[in-house]
Amino acid sequence: MYRVAADIGGTFTDFVIEDQKSGEITIGKVPTTPENPARGILNGVSQLIGDPKDIEFFVHGTTVGLNAFLERKGARVLLIMTSGISDTYTIARGHREELYKLHYRKPKQLVPRKDVHEVSERLGWDGSVVTPLDESSLQPIIDKVKAENIPAVAICLLHAYANPAHEQKVAEILAKELPGVSISMSHSVAPEWREVERASSTVMDAYVAPVVELYLETLKREFLEIGMQQTIHVMRSNGGVMTDTHASKHPITTLLSGPVGGSIGGVELSKSTGVENLLCVDMGGTSFDLSLVVDGQPELSNETVLQGLPLLMSIINIDTVGAGGGSLAWVENGGLRVGPQSAGSVPGPVCYGRGGTQPTITDANLFLGRLGKGSLLNGDMTLDMTSTASAFETLGREIGLSATELAEGMIAIGNAKMADAMRTITVGRGIDPREFTLVAFGGAGPMHAVELARELDIKQIIIPRFPGTFSAWGMLQSDIRHDFSVTYYAVSDEADTDRLAGMFKDMLDDGKKVLIEEGVPEPHMEFTRSIDLRYVGQEYTINVPLADAANLDAAIEKFHDLYQARYGHALHEAAVEIINLRLAAIGRLERAAVSGSTEQASQEPLVAHRNIIFNGRSHRSPIYKRDFLPKDGVFQSPAVVEEASATTIIPPGYTFKIDDIGNLLIQSEEDV
Repeated sequence: MYRVAADIGGTFTDFVIEDQKSGEITIGKVPTTPENPARGILNGVSQLIGDPKDIEFFVHGTTVGLNAFLERKGARVLLIMTSGISDTYTIARGHREELYKLHYRKPKQLVPRKDVHEVSERLGWDGSVVTPLDESSLQPIIDKVKAENIPAVAICLLHAYANPAHEQKVAEILAKELPGVSISMSHSVAPEWREVERASSTVMDAYVAPVVELYLETLKREFLEIGMQQTIHVMRSNGGVMTDTHASKHPITTLLSGPVGGSIGGVELSKSTGVENLLCVDMGGTSFDLSLVVDGQPELSNETVLQGLPLLMSIINIDTVGAGGGSLAWVENGGLRVGPQSAGSVPGPVCYGRGGTQPTITDANLFLGRLGKGSLLNGDMTLDMTSTASAFETLGREIGLSATELAEGMIAIGNAKMADAMRTITVGRGIDPREFTLVAFGGAGPMHAVELARELDIKQIIIPRFPGTFSAWGMLQSDIRHDFSVTYYAVSDEADTDRLAGMFKDMLDDGKKVLIEEGVPEPHMEFTRSIDLRYVGQEYTINVPLADAANLDAAIEKFHDLYQARYGHALHEAAVEIINLRLAAIGRLERAAVSGSTEQASQEPLVAHRNIIFNGRSHRSPIYKRDFLPKDGVFQSPAVVEEASATTIIPPGYTFKIDDIGNLLIQSEEDV
């Protein structure tokens, strides 16, 4: 029986297949089918597994919801708000992210003002009813949804986080009158204070809901048709997994379903290697994703911003920049630029031979000898060197550079852009990157890992096993997870600890109920509590673990410590406020132990030599096959290590070896 993970990318859908008994892992890639992503998954199951009945557990990451948002192809949404405050969503916040940008434009909301409607009702801040719900005020809304065939409705009533009764009643009436219409309620999506953020989150949930629901329904139906009866699991933005049933109910939680797999893979890598601080970088064809593992844990946040729109949701912090193997070179005012435009999969880089004429970073690596004609997919894909060289000569003449200078310049620009992003999530937040180990994965990550580490003076690099499918592997290391929150506003000295304990108990009961629905046996359930704190008079909070609701002193001391670490000072004598209570319900999934590389050095790992250009000089460099590198050997650079899912480029001045579990460890010769 197999545990299977699938990561749907722009070009390929990556598969990782783990034998349930032995823990042995095999990988595979099949072309992604953008018109119906489910079809690509079915093709992969058919080609790589055969009988779907052999699948014990299936999880996948999908960007269906995220793409619908990024491409603005989600559903039309009608937003319902409390009478008198409906402009809250449209006006939003008055701050500017880029203060001195002369041509600043406020982010465009997903719902235009004409589709924001009011109902007569009002709750107080404590959930008390100020104005009862007038059900007749819903009739014009119902008539409009029917007349204009609006597929989704978002409900965000004032202070619904404190008392959901009015939202529940509105949803009940709409569901009866509007069968088939997707309905999202703010108390379910984001049960927290701050009306703008709560409304924005609810609208986002409604905006992607029909697309995500249709995709999951299609995947489930087609899986059943080929005889697969197992539950389909979906990766969540918080690093956990959930069943397709819960994903359909809470589509917003799937937005970063794909990229977080790499972060969870980093957490598991930290456990197996004993290296607690990791800077994880995932470089694909279009984007460069970054995340941190600190003290062996992922960086979780309770809010984020996507293209200027605020969202309240539990999410692993992932930064993304437009830099990848497919990033295009172009000229602006006589200067060389690289990205963020990408060649994508069609036509793709020039070397793919699919009609591309504009050189990309992948083409630059081929031209400089860092990639060979048969480096990709174990030689199953042949790269076109002739067309690539012609493209570099043509663009080089245009800007007065030799083809070699152009190729090295492109890589330097791409590396600088990625290094800046790495500094943003480390140095920009007071974190010293030299205290971290760089973990590079994705199809293009290992090609640039060493040069990126050098930019930030990082001493050690880890290229995990199967780096091109590492995000899919990370999905298999995840557990079922659901997050609950409730707003409770009080100064800590005046907090009612009995009420706090009762509210945590209510969330725990809800968590148990959901985990039971997900099929988790009680012995495999775990619950963690935390609390959002801030100093009186401040706007933003810090989330602090809470062991015992009856004893807040330890949490407050921890808050001071975290505040000191983040801002460089702490106000130990200042009053502290409680804002939100949080509970994570976790269902531990059984999995095989992490298996080391079973490949033996049954053949010579050195397969060829190739001339590779580094810093303008050609180096005669060995080409190794990673599968046959012995674990007890230490190798010198410059060198290239090739495997099915990725190619690792190691410039002069480094040593590398394979560790006991199959990771490729790279270290500067100065630090050996």
